[in-house]
Amino acid sequence: MSGILDLLNSEMGQELANSAGKQLGIDAKSASGALSTAMPLLLGALQNNSSSAEGSAQLLGALNSPVHSGGGRMDDMSSILGGDSIDQDVMDDGANILGHIFGGQENNAANALSKSSGIDMGSAMNILKVAAPFIMSYLGKQTKNSNVSDAGGLTDMLGGLLGGQGGDMASMASLIQGFDGNNSSVDDIASMLGGGSKSSGSLGGLLNDFLK
Repeated sequence: MSGILDLLNSEMGQELANSAGKQLGIDAKSASGALSTAMPLLLGALQNNSSSAEGSAQLLGALNSPVHSGGGRMDDMSSILGGDSIDQDVMDDGANILGHIFGGQENNAANALSKSSGIDMGSAMNILKVAAPFIMSYLGKQTKNSNVSDAGGLTDMLGGLLGGQGGDMASMASLIQGFDGNNSSVDDIASMLGGGSKSSGSLGGLLNDFLK
């Protein structure tokens, strides 16, 4: 499945990077670089969470909820990027999603993103809060359009979206999700994110490349 690649290369993807950067006080290049790391990292974390029967059921429930089902937010970009600042409802939803995805380790996720992309911690957290509902909305639309209804279909969808980068991003996300129980430091994870997210042809590098 190449939908997320098409999305990041589209006018909508460019609008997301430019508008989010402007509204969060980050230049477009920095915003695009951070988003190009945040999006695959989130997908990798979701892939980890959906590897169990309970996790896949919870994710499918969220994707079929009224908030995310059918990609409403993605179709109406103003709900994420409208006005002079991003809607608080979107940011609150993003914070809740991050809590579920990273199991309370979202501050470490933001710290690693900050160190790997060169933006401050607060901006990195805000980028994650913007990216999370956008990703969930996109997945909700794909779930509906492709009639994804079980763990196998969910695994195929997430794996297809990440392509060859899936294993690396799932591994890096796992280090963050299990941060208290592994020997990695945030600097270690940031170094891996900085190297792995810009590889040629990767999902992580696409948004960064086309906005240079």
